[in-house]
Amino acid sequence: MQIFATFEQTTYLEMTLTAIEQAGIQKSNILVVPLNNRKDNRKLFDTIQHSDGISLFDIGAALAVVFSVIFASRGFEWEWGPIYWGLIGAAFGFLLGFIIKLIWVKVFHKRKQLFREEKSEVIVVIECKTEQMETVEQILKHYFALGVGKLGDAQE
Repeated sequence: MQIFATFEQTTYLEMTLTAIEQAGIQKSNILVVPLNNRKDNRKLFDTIQHSDGISLFDIGAALAVVFSVIFASRGFEWEWGPIYWGLIGAAFGFLLGFIIKLIWVKVFHKRKQLFREEKSEVIVVIECKTEQMETVEQILKHYFALGVGKLGDAQE
């Protein structure tokens, strides 16, 4: 039986390994693999194949509507008329929203990414007998394993 678990790099990982060894599983049957964090910068513009879920155009589109309505209504009194002023307001609102969102993504999401880089994940592979499986799973859950998977004869 093989049990796979993922942990954050914390003291709970060390306590888990100690508890598993005390449960009767030898060190030679435990494999711990730390994962490296990505160091590359996030791409600002999405491609057809990949999207990160952050849109730079949402605030720009909303502000384009707001400013085009305001400028078009005021355009009845201004020299160029409501159509030109509505288009100018839409362009101004879109650029303003795009710049706001661009600054937001560059500053605040970079900070979040830096905080995430401090801790990396670790994969733990434990080879045990079928009768030890329940004990090992309880230990992993007790020490806050992020995920647990089983591979072997007695899969559920």
